[in-house]
Amino acid sequence: MWSGPRNLSTAMMYSFAARGDCAVWDEPFYAAYLAKTGIDHPMRDAIIAAHDADPASVAAACTGAVPDGKDVHYQKHMTLHMIPEFDRGFMRDLTNVFLIRHPARVVASYSQKREAPTLADIGFVQQAELFDQVAGWSGRTPIVIDSADIRANPRESLEKLCAALGIAFTANMLSWPAGPKPYDGVWAPHWYNAVHASTGFGEAEGPLPTLPAEYAPLVEQALPHYQRLARFKL
Repeated sequence: MWSGPRNLSTAMMYSFAARGDCAVWDEPFYAAYLAKTGIDHPMRDAIIAAHDADPASVAAACTGAVPDGKDVHYQKHMTLHMIPEFDRGFMRDLTNVFLIRHPARVVASYSQKREAPTLADIGFVQQAELFDQVAGWSGRTPIVIDSADIRANPRESLEKLCAALGIAFTANMLSWPAGPKPYDGVWAPHWYNAVHASTGFGEAEGPLPTLPAEYAPLVEQALPHYQRLARFKL
């Protein structure tokens, strides 16, 4: 599952973990991304210390045996982590899904956690690039799902997604226990406060948020990439 940050991605990971037949992996390339780029993120040193920072090792695990003998391996990937220096060949052996969200909502949420986000931080350009690359490899349109549709009707959206993936839907995906999860990345205390308080998907989202004027150009830059992928959503 490829998305940018603040995109319902953790809730989706919790949903798949609740299936019972699914192992999940929280942002496999985060430590490798931080180590390679030198970028400053909250808890940077702790993330690199706690998680595998070798991109080749991470990629091999992404395509290796599913952990714990499970049938499905859900990998919550951030598009911005897949920098050009990392070999993307492993993606050919995965079923790649693209989780999208309107950039105004992403920027409103992200800016509360990390000041002055840039276009590179929110992953829309990288998401569109990966979408095109997967489409080129496979010769068909990759699966796209919009977080707004999931919030509006979780059951219907997840039924469509499971059908597209060729796996059975289960109502277990609609809820999970509150609190931290053993498979959370070490960064969870900074980013996951809201989802830790949840036991399921939130209500349908209202009107787009009103943002400070300085964020308008960022939303405008990201919007065409979102809109292009939204044309293909389930």
